[in-house]
Amino acid sequence: MLTSLFLAAAAAASTPMVQNVEPPYWWTGMRNDTLQLMVTGPGVADAAVRASYPGVTLLEDVRLDSPDYKFLYFKISPEAQPGEMPIHFKLGKQEQTIDYQLRQRAKSGEAHEGFTAEDVLYLLMPDRFAQGKASVADPYEGLEYKAQPDRANPNARHGGNIQGIIDHLDYLKDLGVTAIWVCPVLENDMPGGSYHGYATTNYYRIDPRFGTNEEWQTLIEEANKRGLKVVMDMIFNHSGLNHPWLKNLPSKDWLNHPEGDVMTNFRLSTVHDPYASDYDKDATVNGWFVKGMPDLNQRNPHLMRYLSQNSIWWVESSGINGIRMDTYPYADMEGMASWIDDVMREYPNFNIVGECWYSNEGGSAFWQKGNRLNPTDPRLPSVMDFKLVTDGRKFFDEPTTPWTGLNGLYDHLAMDFLFPNPEKILTFLDNHDTDRFLLQEPDSLDSWKQAVSFLLTSRGIPQIYYGTELLMNGSKEGSDGYIRKDFPGGFEGDTINAFTPAGRTPMQNEAWDYLSALLKWRRDVANDVIAKGTLKHFMPINCAYVYERRLGDRQVVVMINGTDEPLTLDMARYAEILPAGTRMHRSLGGDDVEIAADLTLAPRETLILQNF
Repeated sequence: MLTSLFLAAAAAASTPMVQNVEPPYWWTGMRNDTLQLMVTGPGVADAAVRASYPGVTLLEDVRLDSPDYKFLYFKISPEAQPGEMPIHFKLGKQEQTIDYQLRQRAKSGEAHEGFTAEDVLYLLMPDRFAQGKASVADPYEGLEYKAQPDRANPNARHGGNIQGIIDHLDYLKDLGVTAIWVCPVLENDMPGGSYHGYATTNYYRIDPRFGTNEEWQTLIEEANKRGLKVVMDMIFNHSGLNHPWLKNLPSKDWLNHPEGDVMTNFRLSTVHDPYASDYDKDATVNGWFVKGMPDLNQRNPHLMRYLSQNSIWWVESSGINGIRMDTYPYADMEGMASWIDDVMREYPNFNIVGECWYSNEGGSAFWQKGNRLNPTDPRLPSVMDFKLVTDGRKFFDEPTTPWTGLNGLYDHLAMDFLFPNPEKILTFLDNHDTDRFLLQEPDSLDSWKQAVSFLLTSRGIPQIYYGTELLMNGSKEGSDGYIRKDFPGGFEGDTINAFTPAGRTPMQNEAWDYLSALLKWRRDVANDVIAKGTLKHFMPINCAYVYERRLGDRQVVVMINGTDEPLTLDMARYAEILPAGTRMHRSLGGDDVEIAADLTLAPRETLILQNF
């Protein structure tokens, strides 16, 4: 028995009391001079802590409910220099010193440029885009769940990775986009593989099946060399069920409804409904998103500080150009507003877009920074135009009448008065959570061309979903995997390589060429006018939708025929933007157009004109 006790004591002594520290390193010269360290290890909450480093002061030593977590708060003065800060822990007879690294910032906070209306985002899902050569021998290192890729299963991992994106950056540049929004890449050690990335189990580690933290940094560096920005997808409303927190919660209030007995009702109207019951609002905001995604409590100040620092760490360590925050209204409004304050304080030229999924304009506008109808300024710079997604197919496919088709599009933009800043609305036709804009392969590209033309010439920040240039189509009915298909040619063994013209069908090449020409014209010729110009549009009472973008004396005019027949326009109606005798250039090539008494558009034609 004495031998057993001795061995147990020896094993306990050999176990370090400090097993993990997050964030793994930090920087001097940050505008927020307070650093939180979350220290984990057996019994570490009871350890005495001592730290001595020039310019750094230990402000607080916080213990919560679990004995295995300690939260240390340090003040880092402007005089503090980069180096290794020794932090000494003592628990009984056990002592341990860690050397915490303070680094030199690579550039100023102002130098971190965010995405704007001058950009066009290309949204891709790493698992489904392309597979490059793995940089590590074991892409399952440290993972509990090791499901192998199964491309025959739409709900399994397919093996795409960060290197696959790097390998095809030239393709994206050639297409003409200026930014990449990458679906989540952090560790998702979950049953079934969690290929989509929305169930985080480690906030400081790239999922090894996607690559390494260093490869993520390389992606941003290589993208930036090509003039491409990178937007990182983050999720703070919930984590994955297999996150270490769920095995040992730092505090009793770390989660909302920690028993997992309340699921969200997905009714975001309760957040701004003046008559909403407490019961319904609690279910919306505090209920779990799904059984495998426990709801984090952003009202806990230690958790909220952890999340804020995590965002700043990824911006600073990898140089990302923006954040897309998932399920934004489902989290605590005040907590998330403080998060935005923290990030934007460090990076005033940065941008953040929140997923505010409403099928109406008022709900989306409620969340944008500066909305006076929201008693709590949410501080969110950019919101998402889901109305264009839910009704976009009707706008461009249905015949135009006084109430349908292009009139619906006109009415949608007429609601922009609700938004404090319409130019910071993220506009899109589809994404990884919605049906594809094309439900099936089209017989004609006319309506598709009208939709992408509007997307790239109207107000806001356009986003294109990967494969749009290839006419990828499908419905999520039955499986989200049907709208997240593999990019042809991105994987070993693919018999078709759509990254090249030879691997595309004639119709796909027509679509690719049109979209690419439009993207490059926007990027290289008309970017200022489209991104910064005013917008004036005309009610489509004659089944044509006509609008103008103007910046100074530079002008772009878009005309869309909403019918399947030739349409002759009485140009006197548009004299305020196109007086008779005005000579305009066709933006995508062709003969100049001189404005006369009337102008005829071909069936479903989209005519883009410019005066420069």
